[in-house]
Amino acid sequence: MPVQPALNQATLVLVDGAEGAVFDPLDRGLMYGDGVFRTLLVTRGQPRWWDEHLEKLAGDCARLGIPTVADALWQADLASLAGRMEEGVLKLVVTRGSGPRGYLPPDPCQPRRLFCYSEGAAIKGPVPAATVRVCRLRLGHQPALAGIKHLNRLEQVLARAEWHDPTIHEGLLLDQAGRVISGVMSNIFLWRDGELITPSLTQCGVAGVARARLMSLAGAKGYRVREAEFGLDDVFGAQETMLTNSVSGLRRIGRLEEKSWPDPVVSGELGALLDA
Repeated sequence: MPVQPALNQATLVLVDGAEGAVFDPLDRGLMYGDGVFRTLLVTRGQPRWWDEHLEKLAGDCARLGIPTVADALWQADLASLAGRMEEGVLKLVVTRGSGPRGYLPPDPCQPRRLFCYSEGAAIKGPVPAATVRVCRLRLGHQPALAGIKHLNRLEQVLARAEWHDPTIHEGLLLDQAGRVISGVMSNIFLWRDGELITPSLTQCGVAGVARARLMSLAGAKGYRVREAEFGLDDVFGAQETMLTNSVSGLRRIGRLEEKSWPDPVVSGELGALLDA
């Protein structure tokens, strides 16, 4: 469910396991966005879907040629802050580490890890359907980076800057060819003709942990699940549309531009399945 940050947000940060450590300004994550990250919901002191996030983080590192951070190091970070994390959001970051000036990656490199926890209480009770707009920004194609949650999020930054209306919860992103890819902060699913459909991410977009989890769990329960290319007309014609995010879980779309979906169809069942 969505998390409401506190006004005076308490943040805990570990750099390579050390609290209060100075972050090197020459780190390639800062200089070039050369790294990856994952964002997790923390409830009652426990990060949700921890193992799945570590697996996805390692996979993204491998695709960029960054040495994988051992799970034991993340576990040690988690243990070192035991009792100090309750309800909030945890961000795990891996960069290629520091290096000389220039784009050429250092070889060998020493990856750097950041463990960042921000306090914030989860919103209690039923989560209202999301109001969504279509963003003007169009995602560029780069198959080498497609699916990876890398540190260069400038497309999402520019897309999110398009609106300041607090009643709009998310923006829908299309690619250069007009295909629907995702939300700014989420993945999207359609329910149509008994099928659960999510965009193919071979050219661009982020493959979220919640997305992968829902596809796997729904498929195991007998739902027909597939990836496909589709446009806005397909979204408008769907019986139900839903967003997934590792922090907020599954949230149905109630309105997209002038189209509304007043009643849920399968989102309740799928949300419960995702959170089980």
